[in-house]
Amino acid sequence: MTAPSLTRRHVLDLDDFSAGEILHILDTADAMKEVLAREVPRVPALRGRTVVTAFYEASTRTRVSFELAARALSADCVNLNVALSSTTKGESLLNTVRTLRALGADVIVMRHSQAGAPYLVARYLNICMINAGDGAHAHPTQALLDLYTMRERLGRVERLKVAIIGDIRHSRVARSNLWGLAALGAQVALCGPATLLPRGPELELLPTVALTTHLEEALEGAEVVMPLRLQLERQQSGLLPSLREYRELYQIDGARLARAHPRALVLHPGPMNEGVEISTEVAHGAQSAIESQVTNGVAVRMALLYLYGHGEVSDVRAP
Repeated sequence: MTAPSLTRRHVLDLDDFSAGEILHILDTADAMKEVLAREVPRVPALRGRTVVTAFYEASTRTRVSFELAARALSADCVNLNVALSSTTKGESLLNTVRTLRALGADVIVMRHSQAGAPYLVARYLNICMINAGDGAHAHPTQALLDLYTMRERLGRVERLKVAIIGDIRHSRVARSNLWGLAALGAQVALCGPATLLPRGPELELLPTVALTTHLEEALEGAEVVMPLRLQLERQQSGLLPSLREYRELYQIDGARLARAHPRALVLHPGPMNEGVEISTEVAHGAQSAIESQVTNGVAVRMALLYLYGHGEVSDVRAP
């Protein structure tokens, strides 16, 4: 397949990515994984470029993997400590990013509690923006590493039956995964309590997606099973009667996983609440690819920084 023209400047969500673009990112991540396996896992592809991670919400996996990815590509990487920045003095988001750009930032990787914050920056400022999670809206890089892990372990994404279980309605991971899975031709079952299932016209654009409140129905023959982290505030807000009832109806344990395909892959975006949405035996069992997701996150984020940070192909492919 011919590589698509990389005309976009930002990675905000997967809803406007074509299948060709997504596959090109996954193919590039293969090359990046080869780099990470070398004795010296570093290439000069982004030497002289500066990547700033601006996380207005706490994060371990995403922030650290982006920083490792930037350094593996020889970029200068700066972490904005929001708690010690001028944000605490009332500086606006746009003015903060204007300052970062003036200081020499080429790429901003942002996580923000407000949905749409990265879109605002991308609209008004001429700088590459990568969305590392905005509110309950989108988390495109997590979806891409999930897709990469599926393809790596199962050989394909097309026609896979994928079951996503839990708080779909408030999950930015689920939303971005839906767009990516639909673009690549997967069949998706969304399962959870009725109060936590999504609503709205977007679902009409995704004919390969089905909703159910019955876990057994969602798991039947599933080749990928992805429970989502259940946030305790859902019970406090009245959307769940109790955690005990949720565990009894929706926890992925060994007995329930047996309803899926015999070689089903178990994924989880993390962090996990073991004993709530997923049992310990499943989380660390033979079918779990959760640690692989974390590892693959570095390669996928290297691919994104490389493709949208304007590196040279020869810098990566050279031995």
